[in-house]
Amino acid sequence: MKSATHALPSIRARLAGALLILSAGWAILASAAVWLAVRHEVDELLDDTLIASAEVLAGLLTQPASHLKAGADTAASTPASGNHPRYAWQWLAADGSVLARSALAPSTAWTFPPRPGFGHSKPDAAAWRLYGHRLPDGSVLFVGQTRMERREARADVVLSVTASALLVGAGLALWLRRRIRHELQPLTDLSAAMSGHDPLAEATLPDPQRQELQPLSDAINALGHGLRRRLAQERAVAAQVAHALRTPLAGLDAQLAAAQVAPADRRQAALQRARDASRQLRRVVHAVISLYRSAATPQRQHVNLSALLEELPLEGLHVRCPPDATVWADPDLLAAALSNLLDNAHRHGAHRIELSLHIEPHTQALILQDDGPGLPADQRERLQKALDDQNPQAHGGLGLMLADAVARAHGGRLHLLPSPSGFALRMSLGPPAAHDPP
Repeated sequence: MKSATHALPSIRARLAGALLILSAGWAILASAAVWLAVRHEVDELLDDTLIASAEVLAGLLTQPASHLKAGADTAASTPASGNHPRYAWQWLAADGSVLARSALAPSTAWTFPPRPGFGHSKPDAAAWRLYGHRLPDGSVLFVGQTRMERREARADVVLSVTASALLVGAGLALWLRRRIRHELQPLTDLSAAMSGHDPLAEATLPDPQRQELQPLSDAINALGHGLRRRLAQERAVAAQVAHALRTPLAGLDAQLAAAQVAPADRRQAALQRARDASRQLRRVVHAVISLYRSAATPQRQHVNLSALLEELPLEGLHVRCPPDATVWADPDLLAAALSNLLDNAHRHGAHRIELSLHIEPHTQALILQDDGPGLPADQRERLQKALDDQNPQAHGGLGLMLADAVARAHGGRLHLLPSPSGFALRMSLGPPAAHDPP
């Protein structure tokens, strides 16, 4: 398990790698964008320099006292600036003859016929960017710059911009890496808190330090609350099962005791009653187990209430029910619920019970009314709240909790009704069968 955990990808490492790629890509794209924008600007700046140089030099050549005479070769008198040719000028007559030139300019005409404006040297000459300025006498003064120099100028700009972009990108990546580590620290803290958290304890996780972690913390706390609630319900199952089985067991014991002392001619009938009680006990056990089994669904069928009551032990109780009352429910679950409700009524002093069925288009409900002493309003409200909260440990009422669980399994609820005398409740069992009359 440990090796599998180490093999899992890390959010921090993935984010850091993505940021590194993003920073490098940003630097490259920024350099390319700057190159495209600066290239044109550098060319314009260098061309403006050629224009300005041509205008200044033309002013010098057109002065009356200029020492440059037409036809003079000034190459020897004009020193070169360094060993690398960068700038040069050439003064051409209208017929293309060289009137004067700098030391770096070629001895032949850069271009023929000489035309003013921007252009390039002849293909067989060195690569020059030229600007021609027409003088008043019709001659043209050319000022040229090597293309190598222009490429070097562009390269210097691109290198400086690229270096700056890479430095900014690297700094940004380092800053974001530290920022990611800082922002993910609350997740690490939450993981550490979860590792020592017992969901069955009453304690909850500490409040998260980031808004995005609040739903996760709430979900874990809700899960712990649900587990604690589920555990409390399961702990109460034993008490509910004992409560549900007490009456059938007592009836079975009574039948066996009667069969033991009965004469031979009545022993068979007593044993048959004991066998019937045993079958009823088996039904109740099956119903309770099915009720608390996960994903269990009621096996609904048409159940005649009068026939179902005849199978339940009713010692000391007189139950009146319409003979044609038929409900759409699980017979075993309904038998377990009614057995507990009737046993509750008998233990609390009731002798007569009215059981009626109310069927509406969207629900069917059993109304149970006994002649016992009933409950005060405040106690009835506390029991109802315990049923609503599904809290079997609050104020007793395990038999009522079992009946409410049966009702919930059918899509209904158990409601305790106010009554001027005795005890009354309403047990809804969800919608009736589709073909039942309303």
